[in-house]
Amino acid sequence: MGPHPAVAAIRLAVRRVLHDILTELKTTAGVPAATAAGPTPERPPSPLVLVACSGGADSMALASALAFEAPRLGIRAGGVTVDHGLQNGSDLRAEEVVLRLRELGLDPVEATAVSVGRAGGPEAAARHARYAALDAAAARHGAAAVLLGHTRDDQAETVLLGLARGSGIRSLSGMAAVSGADGRYRRPFLQVDRQTARKACMVQSLPVWDDPHNADPAYTRSRLRHEGLPALEKALGKGVVEALARTAQLSRDDADALDTWARQAEEGVRDATGVLECAKLYALPPAVRRRILRRAAIAAGAPAGALFARHIEEVDRLITGWRGQGAINLPGKVVAQRQGGRLVIRQG
Repeated sequence: MGPHPAVAAIRLAVRRVLHDILTELKTTAGVPAATAAGPTPERPPSPLVLVACSGGADSMALASALAFEAPRLGIRAGGVTVDHGLQNGSDLRAEEVVLRLRELGLDPVEATAVSVGRAGGPEAAARHARYAALDAAAARHGAAAVLLGHTRDDQAETVLLGLARGSGIRSLSGMAAVSGADGRYRRPFLQVDRQTARKACMVQSLPVWDDPHNADPAYTRSRLRHEGLPALEKALGKGVVEALARTAQLSRDDADALDTWARQAEEGVRDATGVLECAKLYALPPAVRRRILRRAAIAAGAPAGALFARHIEEVDRLITGWRGQGAINLPGKVVAQRQGGRLVIRQG
């Protein structure tokens, strides 16, 4: 008799991602994927894949699936839990998570404490600190990848948050299955719902910790999860989460295509000195032009996370609605200014 359907689903999702990682590693190393079924004395050490685990149902389900699948593919499996220090006893909970991961057979396993700042609000600051810690852990252990437990429900919430911000199609594309430097971060569960992950933990008798922040209405995502999405499902019927996840994938495909178009078009709208020419920019479709403007602003030093659609729209008006207006101030002390038919974006 096979595993419970929920357990089978999470293991299959992880197995596919691990296969992808192995294929990429073998391609990079010049080893044909079909001939590299497992480690041999002539081959380098087995790659290490870490799981980022908070102790919640999603990440514990992910950790259990990684512990089961990794050895069967010749991969070492480890884990990292990040102590944000935002609640009393968080250090003790981190130690408990480390113990649970070791009981699953993961090695190496570590807890890393971070200091959460205030920039961008509590959620953004915690996220920034968490990813910095995961980056450091991956570098320290030489990990090939870090698995994250974001589910289809998380994806739906991210799409709605992007829609509320009005930040364009890239925000609607939600979280990428592969992201980070060199594709470090992998999200195997973007097609797995939250209930399946919780069920997998239950049938495997895996203890889980429910973060009280996830139910705290002070946090935007929490309100969306417990009030917004249920209201949408009540008004529109079941299937809203699945539809939003499909929207994310379709939006990502469209955004990727437009990004490629913008990269190809950018060289043709610069003069011999590399400065953007307004007339050539004006001739481009708005979606392509604004992507070029955003890339130029980031290249000049504007932080990508602080550069919003309204900033790019203001710069775009220097091209499409020119009436002699002055320079546009952008995040990172970057200034955009029209001069003699050219658009100059530089540090102010």
